[in-house]
Amino acid sequence: MTVAQCAAGFCFIMTTVQVVSTTIARYRCPERKTPLAAPADAPPVSIVRPVCGLENYAEETLGSSFHLDYPNYEVLFCAARADDPVLPLLKRLIDANPGVPARILIGDDWINANPKLNNVAKGWHAAAHDWIVMADSNVLMPGDYLQRLLAAWRPDTGLVCSTPIGSHPDGFWADVECGFLNSLQARWQYAAEAIGLGFAQGKTMLWRRDILESAGGITALGAEIAEDAAATKLVRRKGLRVRLVDSPFEQPLGRRKLSEVWSRQTRWARLRRVTFPMFFLPEILSGSLLSLLAGAYAAWANGYDPLLAGLLVWVIWLAAEVQLALSAGWRFTWTSPFAWMIRDLMLPLIFVSALAADDFVWRGNEMDVKESKQT
Repeated sequence: MTVAQCAAGFCFIMTTVQVVSTTIARYRCPERKTPLAAPADAPPVSIVRPVCGLENYAEETLGSSFHLDYPNYEVLFCAARADDPVLPLLKRLIDANPGVPARILIGDDWINANPKLNNVAKGWHAAAHDWIVMADSNVLMPGDYLQRLLAAWRPDTGLVCSTPIGSHPDGFWADVECGFLNSLQARWQYAAEAIGLGFAQGKTMLWRRDILESAGGITALGAEIAEDAAATKLVRRKGLRVRLVDSPFEQPLGRRKLSEVWSRQTRWARLRRVTFPMFFLPEILSGSLLSLLAGAYAAWANGYDPLLAGLLVWVIWLAAEVQLALSAGWRFTWTSPFAWMIRDLMLPLIFVSALAADDFVWRGNEMDVKESKQT
């Protein structure tokens, strides 16, 4: 087989994967018009939300905790420090919504080098109910948030998660981040679940208490530097599955700078490299750039116009993402194709950066992806 034939075959396979994966995501992520009603036998639920500082749309995301159309739930906000600037906002929200049981818990329970896990541990221990949701502070909860999570639970389920969907971007680089979160990362996560390789996403995790407790409790999530990676491996060891909620929940972005997008994406890539190396390695193939170049080379080698061939490949990739974004009701404007193009150009650079270093900074904490549980 010639190099040109290999290039053409690679282009065809990866373009087919692009179309199939976006089709799976379209099926799993339809735009919701009607909220789910809470079931008559709705179990009580504890929501544990770690907080750290004031983020874009903090009042909207944290305030959404109090407006769930669910009969019996409590909210536990976890802060590491008593002087955290988000606490006045939380106190005001709690005072304004006396009908929802809510508390603020302050302090750190050291488990490992992951500050989020250390922060959330006290919430797990304080939770009053057997169904427990760990939800990041920047998740925007719709009114049927809890019923959608519970609806995804099956007898073979060990954990239900939601990938974050970027919304409310302000500026071009926030649009680029929407491109990373939505039609790239969310799409791949739903495709992985469809072939039995579902993995956890720490933005929203619904646990049944006995499942985690039987594996050692909240400290078991300290086996990896990333709590969602530890959760994935824990659930799989039990012979259970990680499932995704239909139509994932939003993460309002607000203003973003290139440096922020780069920092966030390289951090996640380094974590994936260490926690799931065999799934990280194919990420170099995930964008359109290599397929476009392969298609252009194959066309050139066979006497056809390489620019036209490359453009055709990119249009097919683009059309698949456009259909997904439109059918799911995700962010899409005339700038989105340009944002996705920049994203795909960044992907190989992010991959190389993930291979080249282990350290990163998260919310002011210097961390290393190779750090594991400490006793």
